[in-house]
Amino acid sequence: MSNQNGHANQKTVDYDIFGVVGIRLINPTEKDAAAVVDQLGPAHAPLQREPDIVIRFHREMKIPDLIFLGLNSAGYNEDGFYILRSDKANCKARIPFEDIGNKQLVIDCESGLRAVPLLIALTNLAFLSKRYLPLHASAYLYNGVANMVTGWAKGGKTEGLLSFANHGAAYIADEWTIIAEGGEEMFGIAEPIRLWDWQFKHIPHVQHKIKTQKKMLFKGIHTMDSVGKTFSNSPLRKTFPVKLLNEALPAFKRQLNVRLQPHDIFQDRFCKSAPLDKIFLIMSHDSPAITVKPFDPLAIAEMMISSNEYEHIPLLEHYRAFTFAFPEMRNPFLDNMRDLQAELIRKAFKGREAYQVLHPYPVDFEPLYQAMKPYCETKPKAIEQ
Repeated sequence: MSNQNGHANQKTVDYDIFGVVGIRLINPTEKDAAAVVDQLGPAHAPLQREPDIVIRFHREMKIPDLIFLGLNSAGYNEDGFYILRSDKANCKARIPFEDIGNKQLVIDCESGLRAVPLLIALTNLAFLSKRYLPLHASAYLYNGVANMVTGWAKGGKTEGLLSFANHGAAYIADEWTIIAEGGEEMFGIAEPIRLWDWQFKHIPHVQHKIKTQKKMLFKGIHTMDSVGKTFSNSPLRKTFPVKLLNEALPAFKRQLNVRLQPHDIFQDRFCKSAPLDKIFLIMSHDSPAITVKPFDPLAIAEMMISSNEYEHIPLLEHYRAFTFAFPEMRNPFLDNMRDLQAELIRKAFKGREAYQVLHPYPVDFEPLYQAMKPYCETKPKAIEQ
């Protein structure tokens, strides 16, 4: 979708995310626009206001007198700070870190990149600058109740979402849930959902969405894993080919996943927004049992302050590199981001009905659903403030 929006002779693509954050692409190629859709989902809508983030695409970006930071992952010159690697691929993107959260953020990118560096994080911070809390959590509507599942990375929030998807729940969010100040509304960015191969058997209706080439890759990786295990107690385990295989396997296993659009899983079951009704802190443990018990919402809030901070490490690493390159330039918004998030998390969680869920890993979706279901289908009591 393109329009002019006052930019003569320029192709523009707008994203209006729930009327709160606006993003404008200027002169993207079809590949560039598709890369952004893969990050933000299909949220095209013309903006009737100035965008919070502008991404200008250039056919070629020449960066003279560049000084590298790290192993060519970033660099700087007198014109600014550049990210040179994103999504495991080379790129060129100038990001003025001094402007994040303080004024309109204008990013310059060379066309052809696989992903705009830090785009989800920068979008989250645009929400945060307006006192909307981006929380590392999934959310779904089930029986008219809006449930949010949160925790540390790889704790099971997507599994909690998908287990209810099999039983008619409507999608609100997966990776990031955006919560209005006080928790009276929450929504999400419909970015692709990452599914691991062990999860496919629990959601059989998505099998046809997985390309044959991917299935063959998964089969090959599992075959190599079996071979490695066969030789693990053999005298041959110290031979060069077996040692090489075992060293390579972790990298191969990280490829045992696919990214699917939420529509592929939830079809037309989408909830645009809902008030935050219940909170589930989900984690795995070293027991075969699945347990659900009431939990102090403010205790979860204190834990999630650290979880959110952890999820922003990639952006903060680049900010530290930026302040190394330009020690006289600081960003008060980024420097005080933890305190603002802590304030909003505590405010959103206070008085909410909350539970702790512990499960084995990997977890079967149906037993997880059955364990959580009694706590997910009734409206909560009035919030105690």
